Amino acid sequence: MKTLAVILPAYNEAKIIGQVIKQLKQDIKNLKVNKKIIVVNDGSSDKTAAISKKCGALVLTHKINRGYGAALQTGIEYARRHDIDYAITFDSDGQHDSQDILKVLQALKKGSNIVVGSRFLNKENKIPFIRKIILKFANFVTFLFFGIWVSDTQSGFRGFNRQAIEKINLSTNNMEVSSEFYAEVKKNKLSFTEIPIKVRYTQYSLSKGQHNLNSFNVMLKLIYKLFR
Repeated sequence: MKTLAVILPAYNEAKIIGQVIKQLKQDIKNLKVNKKIIVVNDGSSDKTAAISKKCGALVLTHKINRGYGAALQTGIEYARRHDIDYAITFDSDGQHDSQDILKVLQALKKGSNIVVGSRFLNKENKIPFIRKIILKFANFVTFLFFGIWVSDTQSGFRGFNRQAIEKINLSTNNMEVSSEFYAEVKKNKLSFTEIPIKVRYTQYSLSKGQHNLNSFNVMLKLIYKLFR
């Protein structure tokens, strides 16, 4: 039987990580694959690691906070080394709906190397106006530099099959990693598809996510990396 790893990058998520893992386990329990829930504890100073272990997740810990991109690198590298067949990255702040994992897995089984969960393809999602503008700007920048149009380049809900797990090689440590993915898609000629996902914006998830003003700095860092 094939193995699915759900990878949750986490930094100081003790307030909600237990609830997220419990719901995740409930929603994927009937999937016909072996299942691993992997929390990449990115140098948290709270009880993120302890709560995650108590809830049954495998915890990989960075001794210091290295950034979202570094946490994704660690999770994907684990999947590569342990012959994981499918890997799905999933936000640990309660923003994503774990029932959507079935749709991502189905798209991977149909042959897509990478599946991106798009907030914009689900018209029921209420994305804050300023965030919507910033996300669309990020889509434009990604298209400008990589020639790939994606409706939600900054989505943290992504699926990878074995071929993508083996070939994706990320190097950015922070939020610019979300656009770097598409450089890897282009370089390795990987196929991808988008599916609609549900998203829940709460005061907590908005406080934990990418801050609006910092988003432009992220784009500048990506541009600098591309042209240095």
